[in-house]
Amino acid sequence: MLKVSAVYISLVLAGIIGLTSCGANKTTLRNSAEVTQIQINSNADGPSLTVNLEKGKSHNHPTFAVWAEDLEENFIQTLFVTKSIATGIYGHGPLDAEKWDTGPGWQVRPAALPYWINKRIPAEGGKQLPDPQHPVPDAYTGATPMGSAALFTRLDNPMSGKIRILVEVNQPWDWNEFWTNKLYDDVDYRTSCQPSLVYAAIVDLDKPGKEIYLNPIGHGHYSGADGELYTDLRTITTAKDIFSAIAVSVKR
Repeated sequence: MLKVSAVYISLVLAGIIGLTSCGANKTTLRNSAEVTQIQINSNADGPSLTVNLEKGKSHNHPTFAVWAEDLEENFIQTLFVTKSIATGIYGHGPLDAEKWDTGPGWQVRPAALPYWINKRIPAEGGKQLPDPQHPVPDAYTGATPMGSAALFTRLDNPMSGKIRILVEVNQPWDWNEFWTNKLYDDVDYRTSCQPSLVYAAIVDLDKPGKEIYLNPIGHGHYSGADGELYTDLRTITTAKDIFSAIAVSVKR
């Protein structure tokens, strides 16, 4: 199980106490690395959650989503998703003839986060991929953090008992010896390389304060062709180092 230092945890807790406004701001934690603090959905009625995502050595502008499920793996809600996939607008436009457009633009990338994408259907509108006309609401989105991030959010509705918190993360161009650029003749695969990695943990909403670490449980389809969870992680290498640790706690 991945762990962060006691110093890091105490500093993050200090950041939580000092956070009084909505939106994102930055502070300096752990060896002068920037940690983006993101507070969203603060007007909701459900329990408050803190999700700490520590930047790993392979972190490089990843796309990721955080969401909640019940113990039967039924989708409850999205907690946070990066703005690019939430709107369909990416820093580079469509992939055409194996080359990226030079500027931002709408792009369909089903391989980015296929497990989350399929989990939210039909729970959040029934449309598979968000686009500029059907984006994920701003209450659940934010820019991709440049490094480590502390996410402060709330569930939409009051609830108690145990739930699952999941994170799916993906990063383009992270080829390895198995997931090579010649493995599949598939444009969608080439926007993903190593497939998305999914983490999960069970959290007891009635026991605030305890920090629970998420562990990898599988990966998404390499081209986003389905919403299955593939549990064989033997070929996943550097994708495991996008985040060095992910932890969640219920705020008192």
